Formats: sequence, C-alpha cells, structure tokens
Amino acid sequence: MVKIAPSVLAADFSKLGKEIESVKSADILHFDVMDGVFVPNISFGLPVLSSVRKITDMPLDVHLMIQTPSKWIGRFAEAGADTIVFHVEAENPESIKTTISNIKALGKRPGLSLRPNTPAAALLPYLDTLDTVLVMTVEPGFGGQGFMPDILTKISEIRQEIDRRGSNCEIEVDGGINYETAKLCVKAGATVLVTGSFIFKTNDRASVITKLRTNAANP
Repeated sequence: MVKIAPSVLAADFSKLGKEIESVKSADILHFDVMDGVFVPNISFGLPVLSSVRKITDMPLDVHLMIQTPSKWIGRFAEAGADTIVFHVEAENPESIKTTISNIKALGKRPGLSLRPNTPAAALLPYLDTLDTVLVMTVEPGFGGQGFMPDILTKISEIRQEIDRRGSNCEIEVDGGINYETAKLCVKAGATVLVTGSFIFKTNDRASVITKLRTNAANP
C-alpha cells in the first residue's frame, strides 16, 4: 500500500493542532528539521515535536537536515519521533553505522536520506540495517520546489537492490509530489510519498490524500 506523509513544514503554525487534525486520514506525519548549517534554512525542533506528540497517535517521521545528527538522536527519540532519518552526507561512514545502531537501541526506526546529487551507492552499504530510505527529489532546505525527474532512476536502483536482498525497507520520496509525480515515483519503486504544500494549500485535505493515494497506487 502506498503511504501518504504530509509535511508539517507546510502547515499553518498559528493553528497547528487543527492542521494536524485535518490530515489525520494520512499514514504518517513528516517533520523536516533544519539547522541553517547543513541546509540554508531553519525550521523547527524539539518543542514542536513534543507538542505534536501529545495530540496525535500518527507515526512521526523526523527528517534531520542537520550537521552531526548523532548528537541529537536521543533528544528527538525522547521528544516522540518514531522514525529518525538523517543524511548520509552529514556523517562519516563509521559514524553512520553507530548512529543507525543507536537509533535502533532507542526503539526507533532508522533511516538515511540522500541529496539529489548523491548516488544511491552511498547508502547501499547500510541498506540491510535501515527501515527507510528517503530520496530527495528537490534540494533539501526549502519547500515548494519543482520535482527533479532524473531522480527516478535513483529510486529504481534502490528498489531493485531492496528487492534483491528481500528487505522490507521503505522508500520515501520528498519534493514536488503531486498527482502526476506521485505515479512516477511509485512506478519507480517508492512506497511513501512526502508532500507538503500540495496537501496543506487545499481546503479538502482528506479528499486530496485519498486521491493521491489512489492515483499513486494505480500508476
């Protein structure tokens, strides 16, 4: 089943509780955490995550776009993250292994993310230890960017390797997701679609989520 993950970054924070209630028919809530160093923008962090954890039972998927994520995974786990995704570009190979192990030790699902220009080969050494892979189809750091179709080849490459290994690892895709690009990503092998503005800029969000899920499942 294709899963839909609305990105909280696109929500109206003056009424965040209502915004989250409006997307409760989705499968996952996606949190983009930016530090202004790893990416050229700053978003939100631990207090927001802790507050949201109190008002929803939805799985919380935290995407750390930060330097040295290994220093922070304990805090985000404590704040309520269910899945903790960090960037392969943010740590050295040995630290990546340790951070994945530490996420698992905290009872959370580990994931790795790739910038658009980072090849799939960069995460393959860790694939057997991951619960999710997050493929960015835009440059991380800002919402509302256009989808990069060249990334579909990378999604297919990762899907082939997951299937070859018999893994249950999810492939998330984030960036420029709409009805059409969702179909392309699912056809390439994605199983989780992260989308922000496409959902939160509409009034009938439940209908958009349903249509997005249905259309994507029938590419």
